[in-house]
Amino acid sequence: MISTEPATGKLLWKGEAGSVEQAIDTAVKAKTDWARQPVGQRIELVRRFANEVRKQAEPFAELIARETGKPLWEAKTEVEAVIGKVEISVTAYAERTGQKKLNSALQGTAALRHKPHGVMAVLGPYNFPAHLPNGHIVPALIAGNVVIFKPSEKTPAVGEFLVKCFNASGIPQGVVQCLLGGVEEGKALVEHAMVDGVLFTGSARAGIAINRKLASNPAKIVALEMGGNNPIVMLDTPKIEDAAATIIQSAFTTAGQRCTAARRLIVVDSIYDKIVPAVKQLAEKLIVGEPFADPQPFMGTVIDNQTADLLSESFVALISRGGKPVMHMKRPDEQLPFLSPSIIDATEMSDRPDIELFGPLLQVIRVNDFDAAITEANNTRYGLSASLMGGKPEDFERFWFEARAGILNWNRPTNGASSAAPFGGVGLSGNHRPAAFYAADYCAYPVASTEMDQPRASIGIGLKEG
Repeated sequence: MISTEPATGKLLWKGEAGSVEQAIDTAVKAKTDWARQPVGQRIELVRRFANEVRKQAEPFAELIARETGKPLWEAKTEVEAVIGKVEISVTAYAERTGQKKLNSALQGTAALRHKPHGVMAVLGPYNFPAHLPNGHIVPALIAGNVVIFKPSEKTPAVGEFLVKCFNASGIPQGVVQCLLGGVEEGKALVEHAMVDGVLFTGSARAGIAINRKLASNPAKIVALEMGGNNPIVMLDTPKIEDAAATIIQSAFTTAGQRCTAARRLIVVDSIYDKIVPAVKQLAEKLIVGEPFADPQPFMGTVIDNQTADLLSESFVALISRGGKPVMHMKRPDEQLPFLSPSIIDATEMSDRPDIELFGPLLQVIRVNDFDAAITEANNTRYGLSASLMGGKPEDFERFWFEARAGILNWNRPTNGASSAAPFGGVGLSGNHRPAAFYAADYCAYPVASTEMDQPRASIGIGLKEG
């Protein structure tokens, strides 16, 4: 296996694919001791992990920037999110999986406690190769699970670095492992009989394949965090520049490689001639460059040349279907995956494809009114994130009620999601197991019990005399 820097094409890392069987064997041997650790001890160790990441913050951010191609400023925010996830997860575990007891003199004690599932497989994406898998790993560890983490084959170096931080903090190597590999290793891990749960972040295609493979095995917990064809609905507002900046942040942050990125800008007629030129004007000013450039770029590369090729082909395909280019997608160097922000008016396009184009490509759709805008926003099999720009409080109330998504924002970007809230969607965006603050829910299962220190019972009816 090798990993190259998208921005330069230089070799960054090389290594060997790991053994699924060996990783499973190690995890199974470690799971009982880890589960029996007091939760306070597990929390203390993940807090030490946060301190280890703090100590390694600078080289960690540099590695993320080099392996993903994202700007250094953004890589630094990812490292901060890794650190912040610990305390959020501690709070979430207490709130979502706390213990309860109800005492009764005659009936004993009714209790609610939670158990870990056991061996959890975490499959990570390349766009946030540290933060997103970490959002599964930390809650799983607090709950008492052991974790086998398979990073994306496109970002193995970051995955390896993350796990080294866990192990350096005193969490045993058998409790958190990094399994390097590609699709075959991922499939083998998902299907393995000794894996008790699969926590996945990635494309709908891969998530559906996992769901289909495990459909006949209800014993295995499966949490799927997938993509979106996310809309911004644009109503009238006097704040054109602010709205344009919010749209830019939604569509082009991380070069459009966020599952919550805006893919569709749905604009009512009355505001179209104001907002679309404003978005275009601001998009033309965005700096696209290598991660360590000075001044810092707004956007870096997409993940690799294959992805850049597919996005460039998709832009041309949308035009061939009737889309009108507002801002052409440009690729200054065919050998490197830098792409400029691009905008297409898809209003007259025949049969708009309901797919997640994972890059800096925004489709604009013009509609007559708010009714048509909501209908168009829901014209997707996905349902992750949606934003309403402009309008009045009663408009957002209606949008919240009628729009179909797990994240609904008003005058905020589609990618404005809080780690202190649940994160997930409906349709092809997830399987009703939201992550972030609700990750605790899929990392442990509730166990109800009634308890007495001595047996006390009698049968008062239905017995023969004598």
